[in-house]
Amino acid sequence: MRRLNRKKTLNLMKELDAFPKVPESYVETSASGGTVSLIAFTTIAFLTVMEFMVYRDTWMKYEYEVDKDFTSKLRINIDITVAMRCQYVGADVLDLAETMVASADGLIYEPVVFDLSPQQKEWQRMLQLIQSRLQEEHSLQDVIFKSAFKSASTALPPREDNSLQSPDACRIHGHLYVNKVAGNFHITVGKAIPHPRGHAHLAALVSHESYNFSHRIDHLSFGELIPGIINPLDGTEKIASDHNQMFQYFITVVPTKLHTHKISAETHQFSVTERERIINHAAGSHGVSGIFMKYDISSLMVTVTEEHMPFWQFLVRLCGIIGGIFSTTGILHGFGRFVAEVIFCRFRLGSYRSTLVPLPDGHTSNHLPLITDNSTH
Repeated sequence: MRRLNRKKTLNLMKELDAFPKVPESYVETSASGGTVSLIAFTTIAFLTVMEFMVYRDTWMKYEYEVDKDFTSKLRINIDITVAMRCQYVGADVLDLAETMVASADGLIYEPVVFDLSPQQKEWQRMLQLIQSRLQEEHSLQDVIFKSAFKSASTALPPREDNSLQSPDACRIHGHLYVNKVAGNFHITVGKAIPHPRGHAHLAALVSHESYNFSHRIDHLSFGELIPGIINPLDGTEKIASDHNQMFQYFITVVPTKLHTHKISAETHQFSVTERERIINHAAGSHGVSGIFMKYDISSLMVTVTEEHMPFWQFLVRLCGIIGGIFSTTGILHGFGRFVAEVIFCRFRLGSYRSTLVPLPDGHTSNHLPLITDNSTH
């Protein structure tokens, strides 16, 4: 009984077989079929390798939502060198809430030489080259996000020549925490002092001839400091053409959450518009000489997530490639054979056209003459 049940089960499974096997004696091979098979296998191998490279790669997904966090503080990371002595310049922040952040809270004034060493000039040249490529190829920003914490530091390297030249500039670097509202970070003549009606700078004791707001922005960012991230103003250098000159940067800060396979951080991206003009009250160009960075906080928050193709999707795409190529090449090969057979058949029929043969009674026949042994003699 068990053997009988097994046979019935096997017979039932054979009837359900969707892949019947054809005996090899019934299979006919051809040179054209072998050529098409070779092309199909080569195409499958090439597309499989390409699909595996796509599977290994990742991409950045951007999502937008309203930023509901307005109570936290915003960190500003600063590294700016001004071509004036440190005792002549002062830096501070004034926001829309009339809150002044004193520079002594987080900024360091360091006397330095404004001109860069050869190694530092090479660093600045490479950074400016990357900035120009980022403006042309926006997709490179995704590569920078992926390489965060993995690439080399973007900070200005220290001098390697140990210059004996006396310091003629002031490097202002460090960080500040400000309210998450629009504000104005500025560097101008004189140290900042609090004032009941705002704030002021002690600029009366500094001669106008010593004004020189040529500057270099080695780094400027908002939020958490992430090594490897290049910001829009990094590597910017401006040379003043007049003593009384104002440099303005209008910045729009966008809160950003970055989630990659390497890091997960909350930082800020920003876009910037630059403007510079000479202060000449007689010509109607009013203002204060200095460097002014007016920033505003966007109400939208961007979430940047690094995504990867799931393994099951890779297998589905791979099966689609293999099955699609086999089916397509089989159809093309069958259609090609059909066309070839039609052409060859017509060619053969044309080569054996009917011939008129005279008969003894004077009639003609369109049949081909029968070739016998006697006719060969």
